[in-house]
Amino acid sequence: MPIQNNISLKPYNTFGIDVSAKYFISVSSLNELKSVLALEEYPNKLILGGGSNMLLTKNQDKLVIHLNLKGIEIIVENDEFVIVKANAGENWHEFVLWCMDKNFGGIENLSLIPGNVGTAPIQNIGAYGVELKDTFVSCETFALPDLSMHTFFKSECLFGYRDSIFKQQKDRYVITSVSFKFTKHNHKLNIQYGTIASELELMNVVNPTIQDISKAVISIRESKLPNPKIIGNSGSFFKNPVISKKQFEDLLQNFPDAPSYPVSENEIKVPAGWLIEKAGFKGKRFGCYGVHKNQALVLVNYGGANGNDLLNLSKLIQKTILRLFNISMEAEVNIL
Repeated sequence: MPIQNNISLKPYNTFGIDVSAKYFISVSSLNELKSVLALEEYPNKLILGGGSNMLLTKNQDKLVIHLNLKGIEIIVENDEFVIVKANAGENWHEFVLWCMDKNFGGIENLSLIPGNVGTAPIQNIGAYGVELKDTFVSCETFALPDLSMHTFFKSECLFGYRDSIFKQQKDRYVITSVSFKFTKHNHKLNIQYGTIASELELMNVVNPTIQDISKAVISIRESKLPNPKIIGNSGSFFKNPVISKKQFEDLLQNFPDAPSYPVSENEIKVPAGWLIEKAGFKGKRFGCYGVHKNQALVLVNYGGANGNDLLNLSKLIQKTILRLFNISMEAEVNIL
């Protein structure tokens, strides 16, 4: 496919922000990707996956490379577990459903997370007590700028809360595929986090399967989160802040109902959504953009907003949270 000029990126980002790429190409094979990455006449390049974890605030003068690498294959399989390799361009939720169909357990709690497989390790995506790193085996990458192939195993990825070596060293590696290890029997179910247990009760499920958990998570997310195909959004805009135990004790003095999740002996995670809702932003609308009515973590584009509208709203929220709670919040999405 030849390089195109002045292409709108609106269909390629879940916020639905209408900015243009001066140069654009979609690649569907490793050879195509390597050839495009090697083009010296385009020194500045932007790798675009599912467009679900970014906020575009301006037109892109770079060569935007859309990763459309498809394919899922079983690498190793025995009676107890299976190792599955998925290429970077596979839609994450469709990959989860593929696993559910085959009774491969481990990522059922990560159902309906927007984005593609290739971007999932960058953020170490997580939900309902489960993170990508829990099933991650390795990923294959192109190293920039020499375009050598390099395989990263879990210990090399420096996974943390919404963090990894790929996030810390941006623009250094392009993930082309990810391999996971899933259980085939005796699945260890995680139903204690959030409202999964109560959702299973509503479903009249007593002995849940991984498919039941996936359905419960989908139901919960659909009730709280807007569909990007209908209302532009990027899922959770902010990370849940992690604060010291002393800071949390101070918070309880003024807000005794503050929810929390222990991270370590000295650190506490406070839900960002609760902070934003407590500050009065939940459901607040500013013309064609705002904060979603059902989930305060989600900033939304109702249609016609630009990236700077949403960026300025995020900064207002951060400033207000700092003033009211003395807690700093960090954006989860990439600002471009």
